Amino acid sequence: MHNLQYRRLLKSFEKWLSTLEYAESTVYVSTHYLRDFFTYLEQSGIVELQEINKTVLEIYLEHLQTRRNKRQSGGLSQNYITSNISALRRFVKYLQLTGKDVFAINLQTSVEKENNRMVLTRAEVAALYNACSNDALGIRDRAMLSVYYGCGLRRNEGTGLDASDILLKEKLVYVQKGKGYRERYVPITEAVKEDLENYLFVARKEFLDTADNPALFISARGKRLHGNSLISRLKKLAEATGIDREIGLHTLRHSIATHLLQSGMNLENVSRFLGHQSLESTQIYTHIVAETSVKETRL
Repeated sequence: MHNLQYRRLLKSFEKWLSTLEYAESTVYVSTHYLRDFFTYLEQSGIVELQEINKTVLEIYLEHLQTRRNKRQSGGLSQNYITSNISALRRFVKYLQLTGKDVFAINLQTSVEKENNRMVLTRAEVAALYNACSNDALGIRDRAMLSVYYGCGLRRNEGTGLDASDILLKEKLVYVQKGKGYRERYVPITEAVKEDLENYLFVARKEFLDTADNPALFISARGKRLHGNSLISRLKKLAEATGIDREIGLHTLRHSIATHLLQSGMNLENVSRFLGHQSLESTQIYTHIVAETSVKETRL
């Protein structure tokens, strides 16, 4: 990359992310993807941000979708492409907040489109809870559902929880490291409290291999559970209930946000519950609610 403006922007963007205490991994991949984008612009003869428009971005997305994978055979994965576009959105936010030239990102990858549509009905959520067994593993499954649906946490927020972050007396969950390393307290209902209480005092000790393991979710080997293991458990519950769609932990978060809006909670309160920094991130759920209402009217 030879363009001096692009090099300066890349360095400044990286410093901005670090200053806001984004995770090191986020800083690394965001600057990596932005460097790729700038290299593509250079090769396309685009040397100024003002030249970037919707057509340029659509062609860039097509370029990603058809580009060969440099490390293995085949093309780039959809998750890779989605992360790439997310990094560009982060860069646009940086431009906006620092008063520089801004271009709009009006793109949606196939993964984002699918995730945005994926909302479970209340009946499907109830079925997931009912599919949990009464043994230690089933009690842990209920706690997982209560963290990701009942509290609407992001994947990493849930896996990062320690047992001490569950404040049963106050009926709160303390999220120490939310998105952008922002902390918050999430209120819990009596039902969520009961699920977490049963797990903490009855089931969790059966997974512990040492008394000083702080993690909330513990694996059968006594280690902190990773997101993929929780997703695997969720998929088993989905199979048991006959849900044949591809769901993940994000699906539970999307679902509770949609259900809260359907129940009449205002957008600002839903935004605070989800830990969004702005209402723009929450507004997507108003579209989902509207689409759901139209579908129900047609039935």
